[in-house]
Amino acid sequence: MTPSLQIGSATVIALTDGEGPFFAERSEAFPNATAEQWDAADRFDPGSVTGDGRWWLQFRAFAIRDDTGITVVDAGIGPADGPAASWAPVPGRLPAELAAAGIDPADVDTVVLTHLHTDHVGWAVVADGPERRPFFANARYVLQRREVDAVEELNPQLREILIEPLREAGRLAAVDGEHALTRRSRVVPTPGHTPGHQSVLVESGGGLVAVTGDVLVHAVQLLHPEVAYELESDRRTARESREALLRRVAEAGGSIATPHLTEPFAAAGRRGPGGSAVPPGGGSS
Repeated sequence: MTPSLQIGSATVIALTDGEGPFFAERSEAFPNATAEQWDAADRFDPGSVTGDGRWWLQFRAFAIRDDTGITVVDAGIGPADGPAASWAPVPGRLPAELAAAGIDPADVDTVVLTHLHTDHVGWAVVADGPERRPFFANARYVLQRREVDAVEELNPQLREILIEPLREAGRLAAVDGEHALTRRSRVVPTPGHTPGHQSVLVESGGGLVAVTGDVLVHAVQLLHPEVAYELESDRRTARESREALLRRVAEAGGSIATPHLTEPFAAAGRRGPGGSAVPPGGGSS
């Protein structure tokens, strides 16, 4: 059964495109994490560490379904020839995950790309013979303008294989700052991991879910937001974004939806005995 979280009249659906080991030792990815912090993270998320101590991570997108339509947040690792092929466990299975959730890509109204890293944009634009076309043919693709402007710094190939095809198809929506998607969801800037990183807030029935993107990439950063990730473009700003988003969600008694932790949903700011996750409110399946 596809994992999901109900929040008022909206449903947030987790779509796993793939899973596999990180390409570097986790001690290199988080060089300042202490032994005590690793112990806590491994108790919280035991599925994220292999028997030989490697970081095992999920690669997820999310769909938000409500009475106004369907929004997809991020586009996974992509097909075998996608831009993440050099390091991620391609091909991904997002098309099958969408089908299992009863979602036709043609029915998706909006695609939010949290940032321009290859494991988050893989299915956004796909090859169609010699051409490239948006996989979600009828959707607008929302990126922060600051992220679009930073594409050369982040990954120059993405301008040709992602940004320009979206622009030529009239599907690229570059926004500045907070931007409403529907009556119940909006993007909010959460920079630091990349210059124009954004997250999605879903609010309905008095509840709140934040689809975080890579504001945090491992449980060690959920439990200890001060821990920096080596691949953050601006570690100080990333920490500020992480702390602010987690505080906002915790104060609302809400939940987070994360791409890379073993379980897709967690209740921000609430820990069970031994650091174990407390199931989020609102019910999940």
